[in-house]
Amino acid sequence: DEVVNGLDDPSMLTTPPGDDRLFICERLLGLVLVHDQGALLPIPFLDISARILANFERGLLGLAFHPDYATNGFVYVSYSDLTGASVVARYTVSATNPNMVDPATEQIVFGPLTQFADFHNGGCLQFGPDGMLYLSLGDDGGHSNGQNLATAKGKILRFDVDAPFPHVPMDNPFVGLPNAEELIWSYGLRNPWRFSFDRLTGDLWIGDVGETER
Repeated sequence: DEVVNGLDDPSMLTTPPGDDRLFICERLLGLVLVHDQGALLPIPFLDISARILANFERGLLGLAFHPDYATNGFVYVSYSDLTGASVVARYTVSATNPNMVDPATEQIVFGPLTQFADFHNGGCLQFGPDGMLYLSLGDDGGHSNGQNLATAKGKILRFDVDAPFPHVPMDNPFVGLPNAEELIWSYGLRNPWRFSFDRLTGDLWIGDVGETER
């Protein structure tokens, strides 16, 4: 067991497939740090501090590595941009330094999706056992958004990042339905701040933040 010291509001910890390093998101600072061989590296893996709005529940919210990261070097982050809108972006690891990403390699995968509230923005990213990228979005403080299929808010979205933009998998449940957001995978949520796939069953477990009682 190890203790990692010197962090500021760590919001996510993950690792690429088959990699021994730990990658840690600092939500308010907009940094992804690398913990390797018992120590935090002094230079961030990714620094998007100039691109984010970090207040209340906003900031750098999610991090996920492509299943083929070892060969393509693709890493995905979700964040609140300078207007507070939700964004998912792809970056590529440096060809010469495996502990660094060049912010200039940014490619927008989703968004910006305008968020009116500085809470209930969700922001978790995970690749599922099907190789698809999943993103959680809160209801932006609007309680009816979770049941409204015309908006991505209050949902978990599913992307085929290996397909052309807008990366809609053709087997998503609402593809072709008039006035529905075709990226929706699951709806009726409030603020699914974190979720995870069961490694044995593939089931999707959602931590949907409630108020007062549950």
